[in-house]
Amino acid sequence: MIRAGAAIVDITPPAGLAMSGFAARTLPASGTHDPLTVRALAVNDTAVAVADVIGLHHEMSARIRRRCVLPDEGVIVAALHNHGGPVSMVRRLGAEADLAYLGVLEDACVKAIDEAVARQRPARLEVGLGADPDIARNRRRPDGPLDRSLPLLRVVGEDGATIALMTNYACHPVVLGADNTLWTADYPHYVRATLEAEYPGAIAIFMTGCVGDANTGHSAHASLSLAANPERTFAAAERIGRAIAEAAMRAPSQLLGEKIAASNAAVQLHFELREQGAPDALAEKWRREAAEADPVEATLLNHWVAWAERVAGRDMRPLTARVTLLDWGGLPVIGLPGEIFASTALSIRKAFGPDPLFIAGFAEDNPGYIPPQEEYAFGGYEVEEAHRYYGQPAAFAPGSAEALAAAAISLRTGG
Repeated sequence: MIRAGAAIVDITPPAGLAMSGFAARTLPASGTHDPLTVRALAVNDTAVAVADVIGLHHEMSARIRRRCVLPDEGVIVAALHNHGGPVSMVRRLGAEADLAYLGVLEDACVKAIDEAVARQRPARLEVGLGADPDIARNRRRPDGPLDRSLPLLRVVGEDGATIALMTNYACHPVVLGADNTLWTADYPHYVRATLEAEYPGAIAIFMTGCVGDANTGHSAHASLSLAANPERTFAAAERIGRAIAEAAMRAPSQLLGEKIAASNAAVQLHFELREQGAPDALAEKWRREAAEADPVEATLLNHWVAWAERVAGRDMRPLTARVTLLDWGGLPVIGLPGEIFASTALSIRKAFGPDPLFIAGFAEDNPGYIPPQEEYAFGGYEVEEAHRYYGQPAAFAPGSAEALAAAAISLRTGG
């Protein structure tokens, strides 16, 4: 019989630490709105852990998998990708990480997995597929694709009590904007709180899906502002989170099997320098523009200057990305690194068929946006600029997203 357990470990930093997620926001955190956590669900000798941070560096994820009590190949360590959390990766996203906090974060991920394993008891798995709550919007273009899938996994003990719930939706956790200086898990906090209120004693886990081009309706550049926005408030986050949870809970569930398995693949992601001109010339151009720009725009341009002076094209070795597939009784749970776009998720879903499927972005690593081939023609922040903020030597080359999707599909087929 399946054995399953879940755990929560608090990772809320003190006020005063740097926040991550918006180049426009330079102030540290002023307090806490809702606690940040690591939440883990362990099923037999496999587990998923999700940390309420913007991303994890692959080196930290590898250490977490090695240190925890489970076999390395059976663990997915993912980030929620909330933009109301602390700096959680070294040399990425334009701010210095607090090394002491990174140690706390790593230890908490290990502890959450180990505690979930220690709490395992006989259980059954049930899954349902909720109707689209009509929350996500393609932020790059109105006719762009969306991954509308909303699965809900329910883990039920022998006594009938719900041990854990896990849901997965593809919408950027950026309801709150750059003006927010409170620690928060954004709308996923309310998804989890709503599920836990309906199932007292259960632990709810939210896996952020392939959200590289999806949020609640504003462009990436719309976040380059410190102005308050009436559509980007905690009240809006609560409304959105509740709507997603309620749609997921309305889904009829079906019993899953008892076979539990795990497999992994390594994919080489290549870089391609898309900027025209030498780094020195680019740095000088952006420096001149920053001198005449408003303070918020100048902050972003100064990030570009630093990228051109220190990073641009300097180490173009491919990045080795990990793709993981967990089979939980016939339910596939896929972990993909970075900011994946909707069409990549849809291609995987087409190959896997109509049954419920979890796809977590930001799993094992968050090296930046990994656009599908067709998106390069549209340009934009995600394709042309974001790699500078992420501290990468260049953008990922066309074909990178397709390679990740192919790896996930091959794990399903055993190819």
